[in-house]
Amino acid sequence: MRQDEVKKIVKESYTKIAKGSGCSCCGAKAEREKIAEEIGYSKEDIAKFSEANLGLGCGNPVAMAEMQEGDTILDLGSGAGFDCFLAMRKVGELGKVIGVDMVPEMVAKAKANAEKYDYQNVEFKLGEIEKLPVEDESVDIIISNCVINLSPDKDQVFAEAYRVLKTGGKMFVSDIVLLQELSEDVKNNKELLSGCVAGALLKADYLAKMKATGFAVEVLSEDTDISKKQYQGMPLESLKVKAIKK
Repeated sequence: MRQDEVKKIVKESYTKIAKGSGCSCCGAKAEREKIAEEIGYSKEDIAKFSEANLGLGCGNPVAMAEMQEGDTILDLGSGAGFDCFLAMRKVGELGKVIGVDMVPEMVAKAKANAEKYDYQNVEFKLGEIEKLPVEDESVDIIISNCVINLSPDKDQVFAEAYRVLKTGGKMFVSDIVLLQELSEDVKNNKELLSGCVAGALLKADYLAKMKATGFAVEVLSEDTDISKKQYQGMPLESLKVKAIKK
């Protein structure tokens, strides 16, 4: 399947999610909260930013990111802003959080949430993670939650992340990776493409691409249980990675 076709499928799916329809993975509020708690968010965080929690993701990158007050944070695929708002609490008034998403309806939703929560130092930008609307070497920490697997050009995603990070800057990613190859039918399944499965890489290939970009890579943890909880036992896991720009 061509890259533009993959992007079209993913964009259409997440547009429906932003509008509150056609979502097989978020469902009712109780289900969204259940998923968020299962992947590592506290009940307090979920309750505080309930409108921003869409029940998406495969981990909690904010919890593992080594954020400090005053840092500039970039969230790749920021959705309705959930991780951005959690990050803002860590970096404080002296810090800044930028969220980038390719779905206009998601960006609009995130901006509305930012206004509601009265966060002044959070900015949401419309853009693709393969072509970030962010200046070179301007970011201290990048976070991303189950988004890079959706991109048809992961090499370019990692290259862009490397470009915008300051030297010594860090990237904390929670993402779905495969533990064995999928069939061609699965790889071309539209629902599984937008559901974080069909476009995922083998774990070794994912880590190799990060290293080839120039990152020093450390695997923080691996969650294989998520396969049983959310992915009907498919051969995959949620990989938590720390990558440092050398």
